[in-house]
Amino acid sequence: MRLILAILLPWVQFFTIGRPFAGLICLVLQITLIGWIPAAIWSVYALSQYKTDEKIRNASRW
Repeated sequence: MRLILAILLPWVQFFTIGRPFAGLICLVLQITLIGWIPAAIWSVYALSQYKTDEKIRNASRW
């Protein structure tokens, strides 16, 4: 679900992973039609990093 959100509304996805400042920057980037594609790519990349960090955090609990 977050992946779809990252592609359609990239700035909202940053708020769901706890990065509101990046979300505001992404919103400014997304306002331009040309900036939508880089914003979506950035959002998907940030989501993959978030998932990796979650896996590392869960593994280190042992």
